[in-house]
Amino acid sequence: MTTEPPTGTEAISRDTAFEILTNPRRRYSLSYLRSKPGTVSIGELAEAVAAWEQDTSVELVSSKERKSVYTSLYQTHLPKMADAGVIVYDRQRGQVRLSDTATELDKFVNPSSKGGNWSRYYLALAVVGGVVILCNQMGMYPFTLLDVLAYAALLLVAFALLSAVNLELARRR
Repeated sequence: MTTEPPTGTEAISRDTAFEILTNPRRRYSLSYLRSKPGTVSIGELAEAVAAWEQDTSVELVSSKERKSVYTSLYQTHLPKMADAGVIVYDRQRGQVRLSDTATELDKFVNPSSKGGNWSRYYLALAVVGGVVILCNQMGMYPFTLLDVLAYAALLLVAFALLSAVNLELARRR
């Protein structure tokens, strides 16, 4: 029986995401599945997870360690992740792959990714402000219509407004 993820645009709830991400074995599994396109066997996944847990290579993982991880993945962790819609799990074939819904976990693992990269906005503002002030100092028209201090003050106000917007959006998240 293959466990398919929920259909539609259902998002993973915060509680479900944290329940999935709380367990290191599930995090290792998700990390490994992200690194492999398509479907992998539970055995392959168990070897990789056991190696990470033992901080060793796959070749040095003992059969006992591999079997312990395999059993817990098969019985507990993979069904839980499949029920959450994060993976597609074919228990009978022993195959597993990430579902499209797995990307929903990214906002819980790396919350800043949701809000974009504000450093680009700050850098752009600094470059534009610097070019304007440089043009003023070189005597280029129309940049000479205002004093350099006026441009510096405008630049400071722009940075303050950009910072206020950034903080407010971060607070809302």
